[in-house]
Amino acid sequence: MKFMLQAGAILGALAVAIGAFGAHALKASLEASGRADTFETAVKYQFYHALALVLVGLLLGRAEAGDPSLGAVRWLNWSGYAFAAGVLIFSGSLYAICFTGITKFGAVAPIGGLLMIAGWVLLFLAAGKLG
Repeated sequence: MKFMLQAGAILGALAVAIGAFGAHALKASLEASGRADTFETAVKYQFYHALALVLVGLLLGRAEAGDPSLGAVRWLNWSGYAFAAGVLIFSGSLYAICFTGITKFGAVAPIGGLLMIAGWVLLFLAAGKLG
């Protein structure tokens, strides 16, 4: 529970900071390179999944306080890890494209997207186990 809440909080804070940095310090550079939309997508998905991690952390607290034999704890943990890894890979690869101009980083973005989708599916499975 603690890891999910802390990871969500850190990723959320970083999304705000990175988004502000992009909107102010990097605005001209991102617009000139045509990568402003890519940057915005990375920040949005990071922020959405930071909130998802906080939700998972709160649900873990509820599940751990209840009957952990229901299996929700296991599914929630996997969901949170999938969200965290998805953000690192998906948003990280998009940030790498924006900062370096190396478009080959885009090849790994779908892996991060699949991990994010897996996180939502695992959250669905966990919800079925919650009492």
